[in-house]
Amino acid sequence: MIWKRSIDLEQLNQMSVGCMVGHLGIRMTNLTDDTIEAVMPVDSRTCQPFGLLHGGASVTLAESLGSIAGYLCTEGEQRVVGVEINANHLRAVTGGEVHGVCRAVHAGRRLQVWQIDIFDDQARLCCTSRLTTAVLTPEG
Repeated sequence: MIWKRSIDLEQLNQMSVGCMVGHLGIRMTNLTDDTIEAVMPVDSRTCQPFGLLHGGASVTLAESLGSIAGYLCTEGEQRVVGVEINANHLRAVTGGEVHGVCRAVHAGRRLQVWQIDIFDDQARLCCTSRLTTAVLTPEG
């Protein structure tokens, strides 16, 4: 198991209340020994004016998953901040939900790299993203 913090899905979803994650309807759905997964609705909150899933919403799902995963790999008062994200949008989505799966590429003490793949309701890859995070330790 790569996680250093003990937390369950209910607690993770409570953390999302009142912030962008909650406003977009992102919901954590699975936590395994080395992955975290979430779903996001494709609706008026997450679509662009032409009825397609907004690329920024996909990036928000990716960064949310990677940042939460990064936090779970830290201890004590450490925090995680995103320093770079990229995304390749491969397939348009017009409805239903998208499903994000996040895995560690590198979970180091100071730098982390996360791979997030986003699938539509038919399990087709719609977006692939890579997030780099920095681990911040309080100054002592």
